[in-house]
Amino acid sequence: MSSSATPLPAIRRVAIVGAGTIGASWAALFLARGLEVVVSDPAADAESQTRTRVQEAWPVLAELGRVAPGASPDALRFEPDLEAALAGADFVQENAPEREDFKTGLFARIDAALPAHVIVASSSSGLIMSRLQSRCVHASRFVIGHPFNPPHLIPLVEVVGGDQTSADTIDRCIAFYRSMGKYPIRLNKEVPGHIANRLQAALWREAIHLAAENVASVADIDAAVSQGPGLRWALFGPHMTFNLGGGAGGLAHFMDHLLGPVQTWWDDLGAPDVTPELQQRLIEGVDAEAGKRSIADLVQARDAQLTALLKTLQR
Repeated sequence: MSSSATPLPAIRRVAIVGAGTIGASWAALFLARGLEVVVSDPAADAESQTRTRVQEAWPVLAELGRVAPGASPDALRFEPDLEAALAGADFVQENAPEREDFKTGLFARIDAALPAHVIVASSSSGLIMSRLQSRCVHASRFVIGHPFNPPHLIPLVEVVGGDQTSADTIDRCIAFYRSMGKYPIRLNKEVPGHIANRLQAALWREAIHLAAENVASVADIDAAVSQGPGLRWALFGPHMTFNLGGGAGGLAHFMDHLLGPVQTWWDDLGAPDVTPELQQRLIEGVDAEAGKRSIADLVQARDAQLTALLKTLQR
């Protein structure tokens, strides 16, 4: 709750700055929760692409019980002019290109157009907010709110402020995301890539190393995750997983008996040189793994299985 003497207005209108896959997914979620949503993007086909993606997301949101009574995908408003889109917004979710110089200028422009209490959250997957807010007069209301793709399905949102972000902004942002059915986590400090992307990158680096060393095919390396620990990771993170691995003694027992072997694995992890030739091997590997399935087919299969998993977890 804000510490301001004057109660802040409830968040009823959200401005989505930058459409694309992430922006459209956010728009679908906010619309489903019954909010007023206006999307702004200067691209010529942005409106049609956004409306199509929102329509495609709607049946899944309905299946998961995330559509509020009276909510409709047709309530989406599109406004290519940024300042017009920001007018009257209670919250802004920014999804512009992942370039520090571009976002820094965009944030200054957004800052000048909004009342000081309106939170501006960035979906940036790895940039540092302290740099992005550096040209803003009301820098205290800028925060990272990084989702995982697709935001209308994956609960996680990583919330971290810059050196000028107020604690009140972070608290309000987390409360808002939680009210949208998200699972926000609070980062105590800024690191490039935040948490989840760093974990992903660490795993992928070793997967690439194993492929480069011809330990197994790309498909089998993927299966070593999706058919093994990935299933457990849908339920518990790495620390809790190894806590269970220690049996009745928990993580203390696991570390006492198995930390030594694990340390030898850490010492042997690779740092591959991802040459053009290795990139081509990886591309050919995923093409073979996909078979005749197109990207659209794979996305559809992923989202259907995610939906089934989320329904199971909800129970």
